Parts: sequence; C-alpha cells; structure tokens
Amino acid sequence: MSSEPIPVVDNTPPVPPAPAASLSDIKHDVEKLAPGSLVGYSGEENGENGRRPVHLARKLNARQITFIGFSGGIGTGLFIGAGAAYAKSGPAGLFLAYSVVGSILWCVMQSISELGTLIPTAGSFPHWATRFIDPSVGFSLALSYGYCYTIAIASEVSAAAVIVSYWTDLTPAVVISVGLALIIAINLLPVRFYGEAEVATAIVKILCFLGLVVVSLVITLGGAPNGDRIGFRYWNDPGPWVDYNGITGATGHFCGFLAAFVNASFSFIGVETVVVAAAEAENPHRSIPKAARRVTARIGFFCTLGSILIGMTVDPRNPDLTSGSGNANSSPWVLAIKAARIPVLDSIVNACILISAWSAGNSYCWVGSRMITAMVHDKQLPSLFGITNKHGTPYYAVLLSFAFGPLAYLSLGSGGASQAFAWLQNLSTIAGLIAWGTLCAAYLRFHRGCKVQGVDRSSFPWKSPLQPFTAWYGFIGSVIVTFVSGFSVFLKGNWDAQDFIAAYIGIPIFIVPILLWKLFKRTRFVRAREMDLFSGRLDPASLPIPPVPTTAWGKFIDWLF
Repeated sequence: MSSEPIPVVDNTPPVPPAPAASLSDIKHDVEKLAPGSLVGYSGEENGENGRRPVHLARKLNARQITFIGFSGGIGTGLFIGAGAAYAKSGPAGLFLAYSVVGSILWCVMQSISELGTLIPTAGSFPHWATRFIDPSVGFSLALSYGYCYTIAIASEVSAAAVIVSYWTDLTPAVVISVGLALIIAINLLPVRFYGEAEVATAIVKILCFLGLVVVSLVITLGGAPNGDRIGFRYWNDPGPWVDYNGITGATGHFCGFLAAFVNASFSFIGVETVVVAAAEAENPHRSIPKAARRVTARIGFFCTLGSILIGMTVDPRNPDLTSGSGNANSSPWVLAIKAARIPVLDSIVNACILISAWSAGNSYCWVGSRMITAMVHDKQLPSLFGITNKHGTPYYAVLLSFAFGPLAYLSLGSGGASQAFAWLQNLSTIAGLIAWGTLCAAYLRFHRGCKVQGVDRSSFPWKSPLQPFTAWYGFIGSVIVTFVSGFSVFLKGNWDAQDFIAAYIGIPIFIVPILLWKLFKRTRFVRAREMDLFSGRLDPASLPIPPVPTTAWGKFIDWLF
C-alpha cells in the first residue's frame, strides 16, 4: 500500500472496495442495507476481506448506551467487595488504589472508544485484535474474554442466591433458577429490551449510591440515631494504613495497597462493555464518544468518592468486612448503617446489591453472545452462530453464551464442586484484565498503522486524547495488575499451590490458544503497512441525529448522563 496520504472526500474517510467489487457495486450494496449497516460489505457470501458479515440491529440509543456503561461500572464490587480491600489496606490505601485503577480504566476506555466509534463491528474486541495484531490473538481474546463473561453469568447468579440469604433461608437453587430464566428471556428479546433493562437497573444502582453518599455524610457528621460524630477518626486510629497480614511498616502498607489495587481492578472490569454496544448503537459516532468521556469519568468519581466515605464511616478492623458472607453482612456501607442504628436501610441496600448481581449476569450473557458473533465475523466459528432473527438478535449465539449459566449450580455443592466454582470465578476476573491489555495493544497497532499509511486521525468521527500515551498507560497498567493479582502467595509463609494456579492460570490459558491457532492456521503478525483501516466504517449520512435538548432540565440531564 502506498505511503502517500489517503485523500478524504467531504470529510468522510474513504472506503476501499472489496477485491471482487467496484466502488459502484459497494455503493449499491450500501443502499440496500438498513441505515447504519457496515460499509465495506461487498455483498458476497464471505463479506469484506473474506469475513462473514453479521448485521445486528442498531436499536440502542444514546441514553441506553450511557446507562449500560453505568450499570457495568457500579456493582457488587463497590457495594461489597470494597470492604475486604479496605480491611487489608486502610483508608489511604483504598483511596489510592481506586484512584490509580480509575486512571488505568480511563486510558483503556479512551483507546477502545475511538475504535468503537470508527469501526463498530459485531463483537468489536476480538475483531480488532484479529485485524490489527494477529488473527491468533483475536481468536484467543474471543475465547478468554467470551469465557470470562459466560462463566461470570454463573458467578453473578449464584451471588444473587447468597444475597437473598440475608433475608430468608429460601433454597439457593430457586433463586438461581429464577435468575437464569429472566436472563435468557431478556437476551432472546430484541436488543432494545436489554437496553431498557440496563437503564432500569442502572438507575437503581445510581440512586442507591447517591443515597449512600448522603447517609454516609449524615453518619460521619453525627446526625445518625447513635449521635456519634466520626469525622476522620479512622484516619487517626488505626491510621491511614493498616498492616497487611501482620506485616508491619512500609512493606505491610505497600502489600495492603496492592491487595486493594487488585480488588479495585476487579471492581472496574465491566465498564468497557459499553463499547461492545457500538455494533448495535443507532449512532455510534455520537453515543460511544459520549460514553467514553462522561460515563468513565463519573464512574471513576463515584468509586473514588465511595472509597473516601468508607474510610470515614467504618473501622477497618471490623471483622465483618472479611467475613466473606457475600451479602450485605459484609458490605462496608451496611456495617456503617447498622453501627449508626439506622433501621430498614440495610435491607434496602441489600436489595440494590441483589439487583446489581442479577444485572451483571444479564449483561454478561449479552456480552458473551456478541463475542461469539465476533468469532463468526472472523470465520473462527460456524456461520450458524451469526444468524439473527427478524429483530436482529443472534439467538444461537445467545443460547451458546447462556449454556454456561447453569454452572451456577456448582456453587450448591461441597468440596470439589465449590472449589471448582471458586476457580472459575478467579479465571473470569483475570481474563478481563488480560482483555484490557490486549485491547490497548490493538489500539497501539492501529495507531501505528494510521501513521505508516498516512491516515489523518483528525478525519475520524472522534479522536481520543493524548494518544498513544493513553494506550501505553492502559496497557502497562493492565499488565501490572495481571501479574500482581496473586502476589500474596509469594509472601513468607503464604505459599499455596492452589491459590497460585487460580491467580495465574489465566495467563497460559490466553497464550496457548494463540500458539495453537498460529500452528494450525499459519497466521502472521499484521504489518502496519498492510492493515485494513477502512472496512467496517459507517456511512455518516445514514446515521440518525439525536435531538439536541433545548430546556434547562434537558441540558442538565444530557450533561449528567
């Protein structure tokens, strides 16, 4: 390919024709497609550049996509998981950990959102790795990331059963069955129903968190029924840091920070799924950049503010923080509410946690099915899983993704079954971190391809800031979290082979498929000069333009969300 700059006509990046078709053929095929369909499809069976086209319905509006981002970022990690991290790190360690991980997430989101805005293909993530790094990397990312989310369906539904145990002794099997039935029902409906479900659950989560902010301020200022004015008491006693597992001094404080650092990373995993929605967005040129700028910043703010408030209302020495109950009994927010003797609120928070767990499982089924369609798009799975119904729902992909949900019943077992389920949970979280790093690497290769081919990123619908520094920061940060995730097993007297395997088995699980795919498919690293930078772009003229709010209230809501 020539290194001369590629001309841009009418500010729209050019779309080269498929090898077997002329430009007029492509224009004719684009006119036949529904508004918002992918440009670059030649009309042949294999689609552009030998790929199978998967046309999902573009029915998600900007409001739904924004709330999908909020729903993915506010979950059980913030409501429950932060408590264990706080007990290991102290107020300062928790605040610093959430701040650093928030910056990594912001960088990851900026990078993938530019790609999602420009090339909103089905499944997105593994397709970009296939296209800009190596098909073997795309294949492995689809397996590991898809596995991460399909397995997480089971973990979240089983978590919902534990959360219900806060109120009743109802058998967990009933809760798991009801949760799974609702998930499969919503995911088989047209995608707009999934979008509205995420809007509803996200609103509940946001209102719950905002309510907790107010309650926390009331508690720390002495306005609760117990009349205890806490202030920054716990920053003085036991202090801003705590000794991790009895390790004193700076070493213990640093280990506590690492523990909170890893926990915070797990809490943030899921925010990136908003970019997966690009393939089904009515206008990804507008909704995806908006989500990248606003949702990520607000989620980071929520989590950082939450870490400060937890440090002001709960004693990190409270043993209930590390009880591992899995429900509101180990939530730092609920512990503060109980200590302040505020009635009823603990049950309300537990209900919100229950909704969060179910919402996560619902989202994971949707994401997993879209990873499967990405593998179809790149000819790594049979075309059967790319078939959609009249509403644009890839129902075979949904059924395959959901097939892992019944693994939730493993959590009901004892001994080997429950241990196996715990391992599956650990593997899913590491897969999410590996995906962050891989996606940043894909963006770095894309950025390099643009530079070598003379493509001006200013011609894109949206250009993310501070690149390629942003992508490098996200990549390095994700790699660091992945490698320190099991640091505790290396501490003196803490070695445990099972914990080591659970923490790091996800790395070879990601690498081995890459090697096998390269061995059998003979794929090669994609050179910057040969990258396809144009297929899959949208025709801007076919995208609907959302109405601009004119009232003061409308402008405020648009700014807020």
